[in-house]
Amino acid sequence: MTESAHPSPLVVEAVHPLVRRVLAHNPSPFTYTGTQTHIVGHGEVAVIDPGPDLPEHVDAILAATAGERIVAILCTHTHRDHSPAARPLAEATGAPVMGCAPIMARDGSGLEAGFDHSYAPDRVMVEGDVVSGPGWTLEAIATPGHTSNHLCFALPQARALFSGDHVMGWSTSVVIPPDGQMGAYVASLDKLMGREDEIYFPAHGDPVTRPQRLVRSMLGHRKQREGQILRLLGEKAQSVDEMVATMYVGLDPRLTKAAGLSVLAHLIDLDARGQVSVADDIWMLAA
Repeated sequence: MTESAHPSPLVVEAVHPLVRRVLAHNPSPFTYTGTQTHIVGHGEVAVIDPGPDLPEHVDAILAATAGERIVAILCTHTHRDHSPAARPLAEATGAPVMGCAPIMARDGSGLEAGFDHSYAPDRVMVEGDVVSGPGWTLEAIATPGHTSNHLCFALPQARALFSGDHVMGWSTSVVIPPDGQMGAYVASLDKLMGREDEIYFPAHGDPVTRPQRLVRSMLGHRKQREGQILRLLGEKAQSVDEMVATMYVGLDPRLTKAAGLSVLAHLIDLDARGQVSVADDIWMLAA
């Protein structure tokens, strides 16, 4: 990862000759400095992850593209810090909304992100679908796991990948069941290992300039967590809360619930592979 000063909210910054970003003013323990909206191209442009429905953020995107035409508004997934601004931006510009599919299921996690149920794309993109403009092409790369509908977008002209929340520049992604699936998330990381992108532009955090190294470490981290869970259950059957207390010593209390959901995602995956079982919310190694 690059080590740069934090971007300023609502200020357009060039991060590549083809890419600009505008940071939404929505910092939190889950969004870091905020959600980064990326603008691709010049003259006729695409906007990736328009962000939360904050009027000042929509105004900042419009100011950053003044004199240009937005021809596509793309969303990597429908957490509320990523897609809600698609609607007001489309109303202001007439640009079509496209990208990930809607998710109709409710998020009962109680975490601040949650799903954007107002999201109504004009075009749902799947693996290999493209949208293009002068000097740029964006290709959808299906990367479920963080959410079931998560897409990344490849920009071959820059050998770049807009990685949304699948790979971030500051933290690992939270995987929240039942929509988020750990097995799918790890498989999507493996998928990225087989690509040759040279830089990632995540929705949170700095550009990732050594993406293969980061993805490899993320896979190692998930394998380490899985091993930790199996070791703890080898000592005794226990609840998710007990495991979190042992595994996440010193964790910011605001992130405790997210940590528990991540552990649960690992347990569900291990259960599907026949390695653990559960009874009355107490998890144990499979007999």
